[in-house]
Amino acid sequence: MEEMNGYTGKILRIDLSNRKSWTENIKEEDAKMYLGGAGLAAKILYEELEKGVEPLSEKNKLVFATGPLTATAAPGSGSVDLCFKSPLTGIWGESRSGSDWGPMLRKAGYDMIIVEGKAEHPLYVTVDENEVNFLDADELIGKTSYEKTSLLKEKLGEDFEIASIGPAGEKEVLYASVMFGDGSRAAGRTGAGAVMGSKNLIAVAVRGNKRIPIAHREEFYKACRDASRKLLNPDNLGMKTDGTTGDLGKCDDAGDWPTKNWRANSWGKGEELYEHFKTHNLVSSHGCYKGCILFCGRIAKVDSGKWKTPIHEGSEYESISAFTAFIMNDDMDAAVHASYLCNAYGLDTISTGAAIAFAMDCYEKGLLTKDELDGLDMKWGNMDAAVELIKKIAKREGIGDLLADGVMRAARKVGKGADEMAIHVKGLEGAAHDPRSGKALALTYGASNIGMSHIHPIEGMAYDAYKVDFGLIPYGLRDPNEVDRFDEKGKGRASKILHDFGIIPDVIGLCKFYIYAGLTPDDIAVQLSHLTGWNIDGKELLKIGERVYNLQRMFNVREGITRKDDQLPERVKNLPEFGKYANVPESAIKNYDMMLDEYYEARGWNKNGIPTREKLKELGLEWTL
Repeated sequence: MEEMNGYTGKILRIDLSNRKSWTENIKEEDAKMYLGGAGLAAKILYEELEKGVEPLSEKNKLVFATGPLTATAAPGSGSVDLCFKSPLTGIWGESRSGSDWGPMLRKAGYDMIIVEGKAEHPLYVTVDENEVNFLDADELIGKTSYEKTSLLKEKLGEDFEIASIGPAGEKEVLYASVMFGDGSRAAGRTGAGAVMGSKNLIAVAVRGNKRIPIAHREEFYKACRDASRKLLNPDNLGMKTDGTTGDLGKCDDAGDWPTKNWRANSWGKGEELYEHFKTHNLVSSHGCYKGCILFCGRIAKVDSGKWKTPIHEGSEYESISAFTAFIMNDDMDAAVHASYLCNAYGLDTISTGAAIAFAMDCYEKGLLTKDELDGLDMKWGNMDAAVELIKKIAKREGIGDLLADGVMRAARKVGKGADEMAIHVKGLEGAAHDPRSGKALALTYGASNIGMSHIHPIEGMAYDAYKVDFGLIPYGLRDPNEVDRFDEKGKGRASKILHDFGIIPDVIGLCKFYIYAGLTPDDIAVQLSHLTGWNIDGKELLKIGERVYNLQRMFNVREGITRKDDQLPERVKNLPEFGKYANVPESAIKNYDMMLDEYYEARGWNKNGIPTREKLKELGLEWTL
């Protein structure tokens, strides 16, 4: 095989059933069409997974995917995307993590790992460049993500990077995470940890020292330096000083903070909670991988008291929101402790907080009794009960077994109108941003290929509420400064463009915060062109994003997804019951179906949300028909 600039050109395929591995070449035409990451993984999984495959069966596959920018000098290039059929939603599953694991996989000589089959007994896999070993994992069973990582590094060497599941993954909790870094960096959403657990794969350790070939080395490094200078400006200093947790007050004030299981979108306590965190819990900022220049990660702790928590990385905006506003808890120390426990057990903090909020809502309304809740007093804000419930979920004990399957399935079993309290789209629990703050987010939640995720493909309210244009105005996006955040008309057309760009970081191996910090399609296209030697411009980059978005949609269409599945929960659209926006009627989402029609039309989909033959042919996806 000829060297392919920007790629190792190799996929490592691991067959757990037979304890075998082999390498395959990446076709250059596939790389040009889908680039990598969640794009190339979508093509692989569409071709290799049968319609209706059971997500926790040995027939499902788990792809660890990097992109062409991963492990290069490009700022923000420390990503790995995990792609699979989700056990939580039954559709396209995808979750990204930042760490040194993705770059190390490329240094080991691979752009991707495809894991298939099921091991007879628990094992872990080591990938040391050309040497792949299958090793017994009995000593790791039941240990936390932190403990697994520490033990494996001690045994294999500190220069190995570890991906592992915690006890929640071993128990196949449907929203179990895969943990990276020291055990605190999560590929959290849609249940990759459960897929690993179902395969008896406890960890994957990688090590290597290879380099990525670059077409125009001098020009590529200049483009990377230019991008770094652009990013290192005063507007982005908040990433390092306050991280995402520093947004608690801003989001609360903007009505962008789902509160009391989405009954409201503000609480009025965001600023004071962050002040406590900054004064008492924050240790320092941290980059998730060695080349990070934004440093959004938080190193946190609780020094004393019943919530005493060791110094660890975590406690970011989504996690803290899930254990404060979601459940009406104003004890920041308890929220930090809960976030730490989720990392240790390998649980998605968003879905875990949502499950606890659902339980509290059902308890208040008498749909779940104290006896049914294993004697826990699940009143709003009771963190003793919440922390106990986290442990029960991770171990699938008692009521935790019900909640471990997510709020959609839990509501079906509880019945009695519990579906009103189950806030999800397509089975994925809602994240800690609220579309009543900026209506473009409604379409991110409704039309996302993974469900109710704020970041896959992009935080829509960043455009209309916070006025971020992402460098997309030359490509047809209306200037956000001319847009009212509460307007509904026009948000469908805007969201199409936003989504096409928002998926690109997951395709090229870039941290999404770097496009929020200022990297535009043009900036990225210049880097990719010099890296690969291909002629890529911003327009072509957005076309690739559109292609990948439609391919993932076709994966879902094959599983039965239509317009009915793109709907939002009624509570999310309603006027908030209390808080700052309870008397702001324009914050309610009044005509979501009109927005959806506009979005489908902009996408070239029919009224039922299915890509037309003409659109698929235009994108080179007619093979999916």
